[in-house]
Amino acid sequence: MKKLLDIRILLALFILGACRGPGEPVKEQVPPPIYPDYTGVTIPVNIAPLNFMVDGATRLRVNLSVGDMNLYLAGPGRIRIPLRRWHSLLASAASLGEDITVTVLVKMQGQWHQYLPFPWHVTPDTPDPYLSYRLIEPGYEVWNTIQLAERHIGTFRERIIADNQLTENSCMNCHTYGNQDQGLSFFHLRGPGGGTILNRNGELRKIDLFAPGMLSGVVYGNFHPSGRYAVYSTNLVLPGFHTQKGERLEVYDSDSDLVIVDLEQNQVIPFPEGFPPEFRTFPVFSATGDAVYYCNAPKMTVPDSIYHLRYDLLKISFDAETGTWGNKVDTVVRASAMGLSVCHPKTSPDGRYILYSMAHYGTFPIWHQETDLWLLDLDTGTTDRLEEVNSPYSDTYHSWSSNSRWFVFASKRDDGLYGKPYYCYVDFQGNAHKPFVLPQRNPQKYHNTLKSYNIPEISRGKLPFGASDIERLYFKVPAEKVSIKQSVDHE
Repeated sequence: MKKLLDIRILLALFILGACRGPGEPVKEQVPPPIYPDYTGVTIPVNIAPLNFMVDGATRLRVNLSVGDMNLYLAGPGRIRIPLRRWHSLLASAASLGEDITVTVLVKMQGQWHQYLPFPWHVTPDTPDPYLSYRLIEPGYEVWNTIQLAERHIGTFRERIIADNQLTENSCMNCHTYGNQDQGLSFFHLRGPGGGTILNRNGELRKIDLFAPGMLSGVVYGNFHPSGRYAVYSTNLVLPGFHTQKGERLEVYDSDSDLVIVDLEQNQVIPFPEGFPPEFRTFPVFSATGDAVYYCNAPKMTVPDSIYHLRYDLLKISFDAETGTWGNKVDTVVRASAMGLSVCHPKTSPDGRYILYSMAHYGTFPIWHQETDLWLLDLDTGTTDRLEEVNSPYSDTYHSWSSNSRWFVFASKRDDGLYGKPYYCYVDFQGNAHKPFVLPQRNPQKYHNTLKSYNIPEISRGKLPFGASDIERLYFKVPAEKVSIKQSVDHE
């Protein structure tokens, strides 16, 4: 088999180099320096073509081979793979259980370079086919344009689902799905005509999720599996600038708490009393909906004590039948004992994992270069620090696919400034594979864009609304009100 593979590679090199002109290519003993770095990644059969480029190259010749199939490509420093032929190649690789072998010749400064071939590992396990994200400049307090976009990951089709140019330049926050369902989602729209936009199968509601007695309007949130409830944090958020070299912005809570909202009754269920003064944020329901995981830290004076502010991951029960919190909390991850702070927990749909980010301190990890993703296996209690996944720059906000085999996360690994969506495969043994960035039709797009891809969220289908629907809701539909649920009995 190895001899047959060697013959195929030699044949591909012969064909690729047939028109190279005089002189032999320089043989490099490393894989090619392609961008994006797609060398050795694991990809699903439903992903768009992994188009790539080589900076400084004047010409590329590429062969993609699997089984008896060969796809020969050439381009002026970058290649674009035909969509139909690409998906045929992926289908063949998946059915044969073989890798796609990628052979690349690069012409730079008049000289051809022959690099080591590398594989694309293809798995039939597929992530859900849609991804939504916020497109925003990575600034501090200024947002000129904010858009919420939706992308079909098997093609390059992207559409705008909300645009702040249509809503008086108002800020738009996290678009979040329930159960990866395109028929159940919400996001926050600020401004005079704003509110929390709730989507139920295309029927849109605008709700003012603030009532007297609450700390603030709601911020970070997550749906209960039933879709009836959503859990949110309420945060008094303050920004500040670092005086230390290499640090930019710090965002912290001067106060924070949790609430659960009954979306059928428009009632707010406050966090139970009887606990010490604490900061609580980033709540998510367990996969079964019988508990809430959240990040917790003792209250302290900020920003004076910001470098000592470290959050642990806690868990409290919830009874969906009665709509009541439990009265006891358990510590799941004691990050503070390791000198670290946990943020953004997300439970996998099958209930096996919790994926979360770890930073040195605080609660705004996207501006912390050291932020990494960690994966806790709830079945075994073991933690994977995901060395194959993380980078020297921040790797933060993430969401799961409905089959619990894939997650997507925002990473600034290219330049430390612009976040981009990376997909990572988790196999049945719990091993996380090398991630890859969401492919683009033109691989130069990530070089040219001045937007961060923020808050990536996976969904199973196309959202049943668009930007014009949000514009109408903003200007013409009054926000529903909520009230505090009284006399809450705790478990």
